[in-house]
Amino acid sequence: MNLRRDVFQAIADPTRRSILMLVAAQSMTAGAIASNFDTARPTVSKHLQILTECELLRSEQNGREIIYHLNPNKMKEIADFIEPFRKMWDEKFNKLESVMKAHQNVNNKT
Repeated sequence: MNLRRDVFQAIADPTRRSILMLVAAQSMTAGAIASNFDTARPTVSKHLQILTECELLRSEQNGREIIYHLNPNKMKEIADFIEPFRKMWDEKFNKLESVMKAHQNVNNKT
């Protein structure tokens, strides 16, 4: 049975988020990615495997090296999922800001 990894579990890990930020700036080999962390290279390889299985990264064989690239389409899927929640919280914070300003204006007049 082929279990598919959950993309949100993948990005819950701070190391994997850091890897995504690195690869978003520039495609990199596993060695170049690992050099940014104070952890064993097999640990970074496991993180890369998880990110690849979730399709957040795609790998490209270039001779003996594997280069990792960010998959912007998958990142967009995450952003699209989160967007309604962001809008909801923006509205709530805007309402709170209005209430706080109104309260401040009342206090300033007294």
